[in-house]
Amino acid sequence: MIATQPFGATGHESSRVIFGAAALGGMSQGRADATIETVREFGINHIDTAASYGESELRLTDFLSDHRGDVFLATKTGGRTGSAARAELESSLERLGVRHVDLIQLHNLVEEDEWLTAFSPGGAVEALFKARDEGLCRHVGVTGHGLRIAQMHIRSLAEAPFASVLFPWNHVLAQNADYTADVAMLNEVCETYGVARQTIKSIARRRWDDWGDAMYSWYEPLQDPAAIGRAVEFVLSDERFFLNTSSDARLLRAAAETAAAHDGSRPSEDALAQDRADFEMLPLFDGGALEVIR
Repeated sequence: MIATQPFGATGHESSRVIFGAAALGGMSQGRADATIETVREFGINHIDTAASYGESELRLTDFLSDHRGDVFLATKTGGRTGSAARAELESSLERLGVRHVDLIQLHNLVEEDEWLTAFSPGGAVEALFKARDEGLCRHVGVTGHGLRIAQMHIRSLAEAPFASVLFPWNHVLAQNADYTADVAMLNEVCETYGVARQTIKSIARRRWDDWGDAMYSWYEPLQDPAAIGRAVEFVLSDERFFLNTSSDARLLRAAAETAAAHDGSRPSEDALAQDRADFEMLPLFDGGALEVIR
């Protein structure tokens, strides 16, 4: 079973591995049910989906009808105005078949104009915290991609009491000194306010050379089980971080098995450097042309 720890100041003991339910978005219901059984097998008790993840929310409905109390349920909205965010949250509740979610997150809030809209009077931030007060969600969080996101999260946390943040982190990105420094600053802020930290892209290899190959994920993940294991251990060796699984569900078991057996140690820098060389791993983001996700 995968270990648990407090998810920030929410009061929930979440598994260190969070199920990234984007993996369910294009699945049949039968395959989704089998994937969810794997999630349960390893004691993963935190599910992260989004309104924009295809059929993901709908694929969870049957499971949640019997097991709503067993999991911390998170979804996301891309709405930036208050009306758009509220409407998307209400739609998600209907699709999921639940009365409330544990966490509603502002999805990929990184662009300046979107940030200003979300934080303006009548914007998404105001609307989501009002929804929290009405009982439609228990907590509000914020997520994002790219090298700018750590600094944007710091800015967001200065303006609103978000319960969690989500950002990319892996041993390739850790080679970027500026981004690593930004993440360290974000960690300090999160420690001060009891904010949970979720990481994504732990097992990313690089962007696809040919987008036609992107069947299960917009980036190319590692496929080698040993390299996946070391990548997972790199993230989990930092006890402050939760690891969100890949949208490629074929890799779920390999990541979960590593997490269940992990003793807290970190792979050697030599081993990680060898993986970066052997598998020609490259950063998904560069602060410029590669900031946009597919």
